[in-house]
Order: sequence, then structure tokens, then C-alpha cells
Amino acid sequence: MKRLAIFAATSGHSGVDRNLKNLIPAIAERGIRVDLLHVANHGPWLEEQPPGVEVIELGTAHVNTSFPPLLRYLRQTRPDAILSDKDKVNRLTLWARRLAGVPTRVGVRVGITMSRNLTNRGAFQRRLQLFSMRRFYRWADAIIVPSAGVATDLAELTGIPVEHIQVLPNPVVTPRLETLAEREVDHPWFLERRHPVILGSGELSARKDFATLLRAFARLRRERPCRLIILGKGKQREPLLTLARELGVERDLDLPGFVENPYAWMRRADLFVLSSRLEGFGNVLAEALATGTPVISTDCPSGPAEILDGGRVGPLVPVGDHTALAEAMRRMLDEPPNPSRLQAAVRPYRSEVSAVRYLQALGLEPLER
Repeated sequence: MKRLAIFAATSGHSGVDRNLKNLIPAIAERGIRVDLLHVANHGPWLEEQPPGVEVIELGTAHVNTSFPPLLRYLRQTRPDAILSDKDKVNRLTLWARRLAGVPTRVGVRVGITMSRNLTNRGAFQRRLQLFSMRRFYRWADAIIVPSAGVATDLAELTGIPVEHIQVLPNPVVTPRLETLAEREVDHPWFLERRHPVILGSGELSARKDFATLLRAFARLRRERPCRLIILGKGKQREPLLTLARELGVERDLDLPGFVENPYAWMRRADLFVLSSRLEGFGNVLAEALATGTPVISTDCPSGPAEILDGGRVGPLVPVGDHTALAEAMRRMLDEPPNPSRLQAAVRPYRSEVSAVRYLQALGLEPLER
């Protein structure tokens, strides 16, 4: 039986966590043994451990101290391949494989537009990270990204030819998502169905730019009764509540915080909106489409334009333009598309399709002829 190690060390509630929780069972179902290498206090955490999956504790509480146990694991276990995610972990994995002297194939994944992400770093840290990416990513057997926009950006940053970077679909749509979407939501706005409900979801952060969504909602609210729910938690909660009071829409806004099952909320919403300034892919768009709910997104880098087929599946509006967003919201509420057409658009993002593509990239499954 072929063996794949996965090393990510995530926050526990990020997009990477959701991807891996969907990808790991789909890979295990194809007869691949999966070792999930775990750093204490880091995700991903599996609610259920599928057959063929083993969680291996590296015995360290921080990514920075994970290199020695990672090196030992590779030397002792010698998996056929290892998949890592996020830049720091990618670099550790590449060095560990090199020093371990094992034939393990390494696939590194970058899930976000790195040029934008690097703007948040100090000058020295930015130069150091760029140097290491340009030098060490060439050691990888596969470089994996979720969208063509991320691939182009990474190629420009590192000098690695874009044709050497593989764009693989995120494993978004799963049987579990479809089951969870059917569950009830105990929220009065869904129970009474008096007015359309618009939904947003994600970390309450500046990058998600829910302030623009709120301003667009306030503009739309002046024309017609409607309500806005934003799922998630983060530092922008109080500023968003303050802005809602200033805009006079606080009674029509609800911020329930983090919810375990956002899919049931998506299915019952009349419209889902992604207002981000930056995305690596935009999983929530594909998730909402899978429930049959109409979506709108900002045309941010990178991913939404690809998921929405350049605006043919759902409108794309300029980043930060609340006027354009309000107009798109009005149009979609007036003329919602057929749910079956929306669900068909995300078939490439089914977990079983994604699992095959990942295994092919890692050399664990033959390429289709």
C-alpha cells in the first residue's frame, strides 16, 4: 500500500483546514495510507478518523521546532510522498527531505496570492522569504496552487516557469457538505421568511472587507426590505457593528459568530456574497454554489473569476465598490439563476475529482490517458 504523509500545521479553522478535511478521506478511499503529521495546538483536526488514516504526533508544540521530528519521521517511515501546505511548512519539508536522503516525493502547496501576502511583511523578512522560495521551491517534485491567478503570481515571484506549477481544484464539494446543507437552521429570519436574507461568511478581518458588503447592503436596504447575516469571528466585529449603527441598518444585521455548519445557512440564504480584497481561491463561493444558492463576488485576486467562469456563473464586481455590489445584489434578488445550473458549475471541485488530481501530481496514481 502506498503511503502519503501530509504536513500542514494550520490554525484549525482556516481554508487549508477545510481543504485537508475534505481531501484526506477522499484520498484514503482510493487505497492510499495517509499519515497526518500533527503539531500540538495546530490543525487540521479530523472530527472522524477515516480507515487508513493515522494521526502522528510530532511531539512538538510549534512549527519552528518541528524540523527534527519531521526529519526522523522521513528517515524511519520513508513515505512514498509528502504533501505540505503554507510557505514556512513547505520550506521545512523540502529541507527535511533533502537532509533525510530519502526518495520521498515532495509536493508543496501555496494557497494564496503571495505577492499580496508579502506586502504585510517587513522589508528584511520579505527579502528572506522571497530568496528562500526562489531557491528552495525548485527542489519540489510538484508545486500545487488552487487557481491560475496564484500560479501566475508565484511564477513571477520565484522565476519558476508557470508550466511547472500545477493548478489543482480544491476539494470543496463532498457528500458531507450535501448532507449538512439539508439540516435545519434555528434562526428567526429563516423561519419566518419575511424578507430576503443575504449571507456572508469568513474571518471578520480587513482582508474579507465586510465593510464594503455592509455599505452595499445599506444602499440596497434603502430600496427594499432585506437582511444580512455574516458568519465568522474576528477583530473587525465591533467596527462592523459600529458601521451598521452609523448606516442605520443595525436591526437588519446579525453576526452570529463561528458556526459549525455554514452549509445549511448557505442553502437557506437568498444570496451569498464574497466581498474580499484578496483570496487564494474562495472556497465559500464553491460551497454556496453547491447548495444551489446564487453568489456574487468581488473580482479579487485570485480564484473567484475562475470559479464564476468570468462572471457567467455569478456577477463579479470591482474590489471595494459598494455601489456596484449593491446593484449586483439587487439584480440577483430580482432574477435568481436556476439552482441546478449553479450546482453543475462546481462539479470540478468535488472531493473525489480533486483527490485523483492530487495523487497524480504526487506520482501516486497514473495519469489519465
